[in-house]
Amino acid sequence: MFSKALSYSIRVAFVLSKNTKSSKVTAYRRPLNPNVGVIIFIVILVYMGISIVRYATAKHIVGYEVRTGSLSSSNIYQGIALRSEEIMKSEYAGHINYYSQEGTRLATGKLAYTIDETGEIAEQLNSGEANDELFTKDDYAKMQSEIASFTAKFRPGSFRQVYDFKNALSSELVKVTNNSILSDIQKISSSSSVHFCNTNTTGDIYYYTDGYEDKTFDKLKLADFDSSAYTKNILKSNSLVAKGDPACKIETAEDWSVAIRLPDEKTAKDLEDRKVVKVRFLKNQDESWATITTRGDDKNGWYANLAFTNSMITFAGDRFIDIELLTTASSGLKIPKSALVDGKFFVIPARFVTKGTGDKQGVLRSTVNDDGEKTTEFVSVSLYGQDEKGEDVYVDQSALRSGDVLQMTDSSETFTIGETKDLTGVYNINKGYADFRTVTKIEENDAYAIVKPDDLYGLREYDFIVLNAKDVNPNEFVYSR
Repeated sequence: MFSKALSYSIRVAFVLSKNTKSSKVTAYRRPLNPNVGVIIFIVILVYMGISIVRYATAKHIVGYEVRTGSLSSSNIYQGIALRSEEIMKSEYAGHINYYSQEGTRLATGKLAYTIDETGEIAEQLNSGEANDELFTKDDYAKMQSEIASFTAKFRPGSFRQVYDFKNALSSELVKVTNNSILSDIQKISSSSSVHFCNTNTTGDIYYYTDGYEDKTFDKLKLADFDSSAYTKNILKSNSLVAKGDPACKIETAEDWSVAIRLPDEKTAKDLEDRKVVKVRFLKNQDESWATITTRGDDKNGWYANLAFTNSMITFAGDRFIDIELLTTASSGLKIPKSALVDGKFFVIPARFVTKGTGDKQGVLRSTVNDDGEKTTEFVSVSLYGQDEKGEDVYVDQSALRSGDVLQMTDSSETFTIGETKDLTGVYNINKGYADFRTVTKIEENDAYAIVKPDDLYGLREYDFIVLNAKDVNPNEFVYSR
């Protein structure tokens, strides 16, 4: 009985043991299989982040390519036209009428205008008794030309210019209308109230006055150059005039001049030395040569008179004329003034410069060795210029110190460093670092300087320099853009 129970217990234990072993579960571990795309993305993201940080914290230097050029000086002036002008004054009182196109050249004794004491001509015009065909094709063409000329030179805000054009066009229309009744002039001339006034000299006729007719270069004052106070009196047909009033004026000579106000004595002297200068008229871009005379002083100002022998009729209707003096500008290497920097350099005799290993330029500096004996050492230096005679050279202060004693090769002669000289130059970055190069300025204005090309220690065309010299230090590695 006991043996049966024991056997039964063993079988139960075996079954339980088997069931327990089969119920034990082991977790499955998947093999490591990284995503290559994700890794590449992370690497690129990190690289971009580092690059952005480096770019944001780095010093960025702007480069400038040196090119040959010239300076354009401010040679634009507003001048006063001075001409030989004769004003014809009316000998009668009444309505005045004109029959010639402004600018027409009239010989002596030709009809300039008529004076109608009783207004007969005015009545005929107002009654419409003139010929039906008032305007010819030529008349229309002339008026179109006047309108086109006004449109081309119109400046917004120049109200005086607008009113002058209006008055001139109105006067022209009346003159064309008056010409239409000239066929009846014999009938009208039977009346003693109509007076025919002829020219007493030869010249071009104009129908305006402005008070500048009698002015000469020697009489001009500062106030005369104030164009804002200028008044132009248009003489209109069919208007009433009194005896002695201006009737018209005759430009009697082709020779004329333009007077300009100069900024200083130096400009006046430079122009006087030139004797002649080429002038561009800004109104139509025509160019002409002028002879020059100047006058003035520091109290009353400086003035120049530009005399011409042609083109008077082109500007006969203008008193104030904008011109540009085409003076020859200095040429050379054109660089921004922001690229210029001043440096201080030691001055040493050129004969103390020698060559060392690898043909490096340098000097022999006196020193004391560890045993207390006097000896010399070779110090490599860079030369940045020399004086006009070539006796002295200028070296950087980084390699030498004030008080250093230089020893001349194969000689007992010595030189103590102490004298310095300021040099103007730029930072050349052709080799990736700020290399100081001296420059010799020929001319400059507010923004640019013209420097001598191909200097021994200077620049060459197409060199790259630092645009703003304040951004770098000498021999600094630069990252340019």
